Amino acid sequence: MESLAEFDRVVSAHGTLAHHRVQAVDLTARTDALLAADPTGAVFLGCPMDPGAAARVRAAGALVFPPIPGLPVDPYRGHVYSPGELYASLDEGYEATPDALAYDWFQQTRTDGDVFASMLRAIHDDAVSDALDELVAGARVVGVMGGHAMARGTLEYAGAARLGRELARAGLTVATGGGPGAMEAANLGAYAAPFDDGMLDDALTLLAKVASFTPSIADWARSAFEVRERWPGGGGSVGIPTWFYGHEPPNAFAAHIAKYFANATREDGLLARSNAGVVFLPGAAGTLQEIFDNATPNYYESRGEPTPMVLVDREHWTRTLPAWPLLTSLAKGRAMESRIALVDRIEEAPEALKRVGG
Repeated sequence: MESLAEFDRVVSAHGTLAHHRVQAVDLTARTDALLAADPTGAVFLGCPMDPGAAARVRAAGALVFPPIPGLPVDPYRGHVYSPGELYASLDEGYEATPDALAYDWFQQTRTDGDVFASMLRAIHDDAVSDALDELVAGARVVGVMGGHAMARGTLEYAGAARLGRELARAGLTVATGGGPGAMEAANLGAYAAPFDDGMLDDALTLLAKVASFTPSIADWARSAFEVRERWPGGGGSVGIPTWFYGHEPPNAFAAHIAKYFANATREDGLLARSNAGVVFLPGAAGTLQEIFDNATPNYYESRGEPTPMVLVDREHWTRTLPAWPLLTSLAKGRAMESRIALVDRIEEAPEALKRVGG
């Protein structure tokens, strides 16, 4: 159970909490129910409740993990984040936001080597993974990977945004690494999908006034929220960023943000959930790593049938960072050989994705 309404339905319908799981639900106003219902074998994860009710359910056989005061995140959360949640208090500066405070806590506790903090981070990341699985269940997810350095106002940024828009209009759920640059552009495109084509052009012009998240994350984020306020009700997409790269803020165009402390968990989870394939835009070390993180399960078919991989920019992936020759050598004679493609221009990526999608 992840909401008060769900808790009430279960108690009303069954009159018992036995063997149920209640996750991050404020139960301070449900003392009577907690005192009356059988809690045998129940587990309460981070649920505020009256001390007397907590003592009673423990004594009756429930396991209670109490909320942890003073944390910038809820390790037991039942849902992924929203842009508004991570950027709350942005008017006071980025340093005042929950996103920045979580990064500061991560940096401090990682340096201290606090085993309790590392346990809480692991619980948080597992809860986020569970929420993300629920969010994308049954969806056709396409990953869009690319570097954070791609600046607003460039042709490359506009191309990545149009790619995200086309993929979203084709009924796919766009998922990115959730950060700036190419990631933001693809999430922006998905946000623009329900509007006419002119909306994206206007949004790109507005965003170009603050080309990068440096030197001011606050100005960069505010310009994104200005777009959202001018065109409310945009399309949904997913961003999967990490506090491991805390200097890269999450973008505000992904409606659903699954933010992790452990980058390895985040990377693998993003690629594993991209069941409709992945488009790799030009990038550096991070994008290169993602190509082969995705190629490995495709090579071994450890996740089942290989999923499509489309690399964009022939010059970049054959000469600047020659991943394509290695990828084709790796794929030769295997099932994944027919599921990889290299294209020159970003406009060719959607068709290539269909072509190698089987």
